[in-house]
Amino acid sequence: MSAEGLFEVAIAGGALVGAALARALAGDRHSARVALIAQESPSGSTGAADFDSRVYAISPGNAGFLAQLGAWSAIPEARRTPVHAMRVHGDSGASLIEFDAYRTGCSELAWIVEDRLLQEALWSGLQSQDGLSLFSASSLQELDLTGSSAVVSLEDGRKLAAQLVVGADGARSLVRARAGIPVAERAYGQCAVVANFACGRPHRNVAFQWFQGGTKGGAVLALLPLPGDHVSMVWSTTDARAAGLLALEPEALAREVAAVSRESVGELALVTPQRSSKLQQLVAERLVAPRVALAGDAAHVIHPLAGQGANLGLQDARVLAAVLAGREPGRDAGDLRLLRRYERARAEDILAMRTTVHGLFRLFDARGSGIARLRNAGLNLADRLPVIKNLLMRQAMG
Repeated sequence: MSAEGLFEVAIAGGALVGAALARALAGDRHSARVALIAQESPSGSTGAADFDSRVYAISPGNAGFLAQLGAWSAIPEARRTPVHAMRVHGDSGASLIEFDAYRTGCSELAWIVEDRLLQEALWSGLQSQDGLSLFSASSLQELDLTGSSAVVSLEDGRKLAAQLVVGADGARSLVRARAGIPVAERAYGQCAVVANFACGRPHRNVAFQWFQGGTKGGAVLALLPLPGDHVSMVWSTTDARAAGLLALEPEALAREVAAVSRESVGELALVTPQRSSKLQQLVAERLVAPRVALAGDAAHVIHPLAGQGANLGLQDARVLAAVLAGREPGRDAGDLRLLRRYERARAEDILAMRTTVHGLFRLFDARGSGIARLRNAGLNLADRLPVIKNLLMRQAMG
């Protein structure tokens, strides 16, 4: 079977990163022919009381990127919750570091947005984008990189030829495997348990986080503000503890979360059932290969304690789109020298975030009273050093 024409870019994966990249490339000054391969498109709508239990803390930089794509305004304003402050507690009652948007001259530190709403916003209007062809209800089956162009085989038997194939197909990326890019993986021995709650006291647009230390297996509990008097919970904890949390009845889970969070937002009532996912660290050895570029979870997966996984992926999409849009007229989108511009541009940010997040996990996972005193003293010291706090905030805010 012959390939269906030649695309300049074929994107494998239609989730957050793939859809954002497709929208960005649709405005390419070269009027690139782009194929988006997605197993399924997001459908349905989220009602006023029907919160999605998976949420993202979108940095102001990436909120601006989504606004440029026309996706930010497609999310109802009432469902974009600004974070004005963040309070991070160590594993002793007295250790605390606080971040405040006002003190940095910014209007917010981040925006909390539900996964389903963001996916729907990115997909809205994709069908009408010039130069973009959607191959939905299908997924990548095989990838041949031996010819003058990449040939993508789909599950339904269709074949596509492309100058460049972007692997935005998740942690188990077929694109990465077929390109022969090695990957280093590390299991954290933890799960992230997520759920949403109604809270008894206003959250006042504050995000909370509690590190529980080595005796709790390096567990981290976060409560993120949602519209109205609601919060989203992300509790990263040991596999055994996660299984126990998943088995709790709604009232028992609410009491447990309220106790660990020191009732910072009052009594809690569960509004979406708890669910979980395994946590791991994944690092691709390279971001590019001949006619291949990786983005999002296909390139890097980090611990969610800093809430930066989605932001790294969106920054991948933003930078890759800019590199492709800025290429010389007539230059092949799959040229390895061109793609290395993208790899170099992303290397420092990815390494810095990965090192910071993994270092924090190791620090609070370590046991021993001496180490506990040291890390909690360090947290308090950082809180008293505005230069350090501003550096941390500006890195996270993109």
